[in-house]
Amino acid sequence: MSEESSLIIDIDKILADKAGSKANYVPSFVVSWLKRIVHQDEVNRFLNAHKEETGVEWLKSCVKYLDMRLTVIGQENLPLHDGKLYTFVSNHPLGGGDGVALGALIGEQYGGEICYLLNDLLMNLPGLRPVGIPINKTGGQSRNFPRLVEETFRSNKQILMFPAGICSRRHNGVIRDVPWKKTFITKSIENQRDVVPIHFSGENSSFFYRLANICSALGLKFNVAMLFLVDEMYKNVHKSFEIKIGKPIPWQTFDGSRTPAEWAAYVQNIVYQL
Repeated sequence: MSEESSLIIDIDKILADKAGSKANYVPSFVVSWLKRIVHQDEVNRFLNAHKEETGVEWLKSCVKYLDMRLTVIGQENLPLHDGKLYTFVSNHPLGGGDGVALGALIGEQYGGEICYLLNDLLMNLPGLRPVGIPINKTGGQSRNFPRLVEETFRSNKQILMFPAGICSRRHNGVIRDVPWKKTFITKSIENQRDVVPIHFSGENSSFFYRLANICSALGLKFNVAMLFLVDEMYKNVHKSFEIKIGKPIPWQTFDGSRTPAEWAAYVQNIVYQL
């Protein structure tokens, strides 16, 4: 098998799929830069070495590959694997490694019966497909977003969500998620899922936060900072992280005394107090 045919992450193909004929106008030096930023060669070596693994097994291999040194506090708060369904919600400081680590932890607890709502670009990773629900909130698939969310919450799987939708930002020296979206509240109520709050430690580089803030200030529709998340993941190799798990919050808590958005902010504050 040639090196070209063994590519799993293929920037040329992704550009063609996303940009169509316009991809031909992207300068070659930009394509080469993109391949370097997403660590195409390193990622493909890992993916090929673990191509027989999927789901939680694959996620656990990712944690080992990244040498993530995890300390779990409050693991006794993870509900027993008794058939009840939950919504696990976490802050999103890293945008990559945190999702891998939490998926491995929660997936192992519940026999692999978990799923994420993922940006559809991540579905290019074969190991993630069994636990991923592809969501393209800005493209043509956006009209299917409500239906996919509904089907996910009605499934018999545990759900892991990052309600901010994007990874944390830094403002005035403080690294914190943007305000959480209310979807996890409304759908947890509808489907009677208790909510389990989780806090994940860690941060990305100063460069990443500066870039994200500049993009936000310019009002760019495309999340340019997202392109650097793989590079940020490699910068966090060999580092230590804390995962703090809070007590499950009964879905009945989210009554009419507050709006769903206010309840989402309430849970977000609980996470940052863990």
